[in-house]
Amino acid sequence: MAELQEVQITEEKPLLPGQTPEAAKTHSVETPYGSVTFTVYGTPKPKRPAIFTYHDVGLNYKSCFQPLFQFGDMQEIIQNFVRVHVDAPGMEEGAPVFPLGYQYPSLDQLADMIPCILQYLNFSTIIGVGVGAGAYILSRYALNHPDTVEGLVLINIDPNAKGWMDWAAHKLTGLTSSVAEMILGHLFSQEELSRNSELIQKYRNIITHAPNLENIELYWNSYNNRRDLNFERGGDITLKCPVMLVVGDQAPHEDAVMADSGGQPQLTQPGKLTEAFKYFLQGMGYMASSCMTRLSRSRTASLTSAASIDGNRSRSRTLSQSSESGTLSSGPPGHTMEVSC
Repeated sequence: MAELQEVQITEEKPLLPGQTPEAAKTHSVETPYGSVTFTVYGTPKPKRPAIFTYHDVGLNYKSCFQPLFQFGDMQEIIQNFVRVHVDAPGMEEGAPVFPLGYQYPSLDQLADMIPCILQYLNFSTIIGVGVGAGAYILSRYALNHPDTVEGLVLINIDPNAKGWMDWAAHKLTGLTSSVAEMILGHLFSQEELSRNSELIQKYRNIITHAPNLENIELYWNSYNNRRDLNFERGGDITLKCPVMLVVGDQAPHEDAVMADSGGQPQLTQPGKLTEAFKYFLQGMGYMASSCMTRLSRSRTASLTSAASIDGNRSRSRTLSQSSESGTLSSGPPGHTMEVSC
């Protein structure tokens, strides 16, 4: 009898019959830090922000967000918003390898490219959705341009710079592991990697055989050289928009809500993340209650909120850093939604 193998089931709910994929338009703009490519889906809606995504290291917008935005239940959200998916420089499909010695932008500089994108599109406000490095970039942008960000969905964000111990561990790991393996260790937990599910095999193949792996390594280096975001509770450095913090169940530091690695809920749990996103948007006044579907008991058990989301689109909502734990924590009650998928 063949040996049984554990298989990780990825939640799937494709487009419904009659639904067709949206038309996409890809653009590139020059910025002070080089060219950046982004893809736009849909058309701008009056008095509504754009949903603006930024992907993690080792991925591009398609490999990071396609399972989420092609999920069936997500369609009632995206039909009401225009979407902008940014590819970090050199991460877009078919991107040429940067020449030897190319100075890749820092994460702060990548954030400074965003105003050029919005100016090109003539968009005034966004709701940002970022994963890992992308969550950091959108947070940095929101700190610098608070009046243009109506909300943030931050998945597996680490707002802290690497300390000396982290650097030592990173250097030692680099002596025995390839860049691709280190990035996989950032994206997924060791438990997930050891199970070597179909999902892990897929993304290991994508990253290991990426024709632009040299570019990916440059993005990876910029992420590892990030600065502290320096959030301050009640201080001048704080996010002033509604924030939904998301962490995958497989993240190694789930209790802290922030995780530098492990678990990609937008890939493995698009249904739960979609449901949470709907409630987040409803709290901002963008989703009528009649459009909401009910959470099943299993989904309710896996959805936790630090506080209820009120109906006011107040800009007094904050996200701050705990000086003791070094993690992001919520500001006053009702300002931050925390989700575990």
